[in-house]
Amino acid sequence: MSPQGAMVEVRSVHKSFGPLDVLKGVDLDVRTGEVTVVLGPSGSGKSTLLRTINHLEKVDSGSVSVDGALVGYRRDDKAAARRASRKGGGGRRAGKLYELREREILKQRTEIGFVFQNFHLFPHLTVLENITEAPVSALRRPKKEAVEAARTLLARVGLAEKADAYPRQLSGGQQQRVAIARALALEPKLLLFDEPTSALDPELVGEVLDVIKDLAHQGTTMIVVTHEIGFAREVADSVVFMDGGRIVEQGPPGEVLDRPRHERTKSFLSKVL
Repeated sequence: MSPQGAMVEVRSVHKSFGPLDVLKGVDLDVRTGEVTVVLGPSGSGKSTLLRTINHLEKVDSGSVSVDGALVGYRRDDKAAARRASRKGGGGRRAGKLYELREREILKQRTEIGFVFQNFHLFPHLTVLENITEAPVSALRRPKKEAVEAARTLLARVGLAEKADAYPRQLSGGQQQRVAIARALALEPKLLLFDEPTSALDPELVGEVLDVIKDLAHQGTTMIVVTHEIGFAREVADSVVFMDGGRIVEQGPPGEVLDRPRHERTKSFLSKVL
């Protein structure tokens, strides 16, 4: 049974790159409207976990579901039932997983916004064009409607006056706010942030975190990989600490950050607090 109100369900996810086991049986639930912050040292599997949630990385085993639908795969339960019937078996059997076609995967990704640490804006497009490109090309929205929505989003992230600028003309913090607006333009069910402030100068971090805080206050479901402990304490509904490809500890920020139970969590926090 999935937990009531879960938007994201990660079940026994394993992922290796060659001989390196990066994820070692990760289980995670994120409830609708909540913010989960993922902490951990470099190499702990945080970014890889995010990338499996929108199928930028294929899982080796296990599954990821968003809003009740498997991500990147479909399960052939009918074939499993036929095999069980031929063998005279009773009960339910899990069907084999088949990877979706690229077109179907791309459609799923429109429902899962992803904000990268290095912005990934198109340098040859203006800010407005960066935001309208996916709604027009992927969702077939009318250009006029997409432009109006993009201007509303730019105002929301405090960049209404930058619509005609190019990424190179913006600061890092402004570029990241444009990247957030671009992700929101697809009206996703879920937003994933992969260390959204790590590429920024320290004085620009606050302007990006303020936008994410505003999204949290509006009930946006988010998973945020970050090293910003103060942000986690203020905004997170749940904090997850990863180490060595596993979730070592998780719970409300007051518990994980102030009263960690695991020695590895205590050691990590003692170095970053």
